[in-house]
Amino acid sequence: MYPNLTSIGIEAPETIERYSLRQEATNDILKVYFAKQKGELFAKSVKFKFPRQRKSVVVNSGNREYKEVTEINRNLTFVIDELDQLTKRKHTDVDIKKKILKDLRHLEQVVTHKIAEIEADLEKLK
Repeated sequence: MYPNLTSIGIEAPETIERYSLRQEATNDILKVYFAKQKGELFAKSVKFKFPRQRKSVVVNSGNREYKEVTEINRNLTFVIDELDQLTKRKHTDVDIKKKILKDLRHLEQVVTHKIAEIEADLEKLK
């Protein structure tokens, strides 16, 4: 079901919880985090290095000037697509609940501050 993840050695894609991606020099570093197993102190993670693809791009066609640029490895884009499918599906409900709780806490603070402001105004009237 996830051929690109299994091709890089991930045997149980359904246990993936999240991932991070960063660029170091001429490589993209993908770090995949798995769900923490019972009794483990830290969640297991695996790191992969993907070399960036080099391309020559015309800067000035009149002088035939080229500039070498790098871009994300094509295989990595397929892996990221599969990771997005996995992580978005798992965390949609959790993210909505977190957002609602965050909004509720923010509303609570706004109301508390407004009440304090109104009470201060009332004190000025006495």
